[in-house]
Amino acid sequence: MNSRSSALREEILRLKKEKNALIMAHYYTRDEIQEIADFIGDSLALARKAAETDADIIVMCGVHFMGETAKILCPDKKVLVPDVEAGCSLADSCDPEEFAQFVKDHPGYTVISYVNTSAAVKAYTDIVVTSGNARKIIDSLPLDEKIIFGPDRNLGGYINSVTGREMLLWPGACHVHDRFSVEKIIELKKEHPEAKVLVHPECRKPLQLLADKVGSTAALLDFALTDSAKEYIVVTESGILYEMRNKCPEKTFIPAPAENGECRCNECEYMKLNTLEKVASALRDEQPEILVDTEVAEKALRPIVRMLELSR
Repeated sequence: MNSRSSALREEILRLKKEKNALIMAHYYTRDEIQEIADFIGDSLALARKAAETDADIIVMCGVHFMGETAKILCPDKKVLVPDVEAGCSLADSCDPEEFAQFVKDHPGYTVISYVNTSAAVKAYTDIVVTSGNARKIIDSLPLDEKIIFGPDRNLGGYINSVTGREMLLWPGACHVHDRFSVEKIIELKKEHPEAKVLVHPECRKPLQLLADKVGSTAALLDFALTDSAKEYIVVTESGILYEMRNKCPEKTFIPAPAENGECRCNECEYMKLNTLEKVASALRDEQPEILVDTEVAEKALRPIVRMLELSR
């Protein structure tokens, strides 16, 4: 670690203590961000932690919708994001006005939205889900219930396949998970025949069919912790490798390449906008702050709370 990084870490720790701040980070952020975070998790874990914290300030190192979710759950707290430009291609694939019209065009449907959506989309939603709890929540609904699922078509298709549902799917996708290469993973599997393949359900169906385990980032991590294999091909954003290697130092984790064979293309450039410099600046200036329109927040809170209740 260089002197600049050491100085930034010291400043972050000092400011965090002075301001009673909690630093939260998603598994897809840079290694150095996960190293200084008070809490690391997937979207569900981050939402749960935000709902229960007694911190005055939450610094959400992730992407914009995660900051919005934390603010909706904690309206009395100041929620900061290190870079307001840290968006989400999946959330951007679901325009709120277009989604509202889609819902209007299908009366009588229960609307389930992935947490990777804007607060405005959540406001048109009955239940929010994450990749970690989607199956459990959908299984809790009557078999004959008509359901709209958005915005991730790959996750929705996976849930349809394992539950026997025929949910109506919004045609969105994550640009990182959507560009993994079946051919490249088959080549990797030939090179590492004993390796198990771990696949996030935001990936396309052909990739899911290659998997030894399909699951959320937390589920893939848990699988690696308890499974007996020594090698794993990891088909999700490469940031998760930090925690996998940290928790399982005796095992080998191989990042799956994208269509052009370059592993760095499997990084989310938005998640990587979170840096030590920006975390320190956010704590120092208490900016950028996430604010959510009161009416939108009130409507979006109900489906988020329902998610937390149904996923206990």
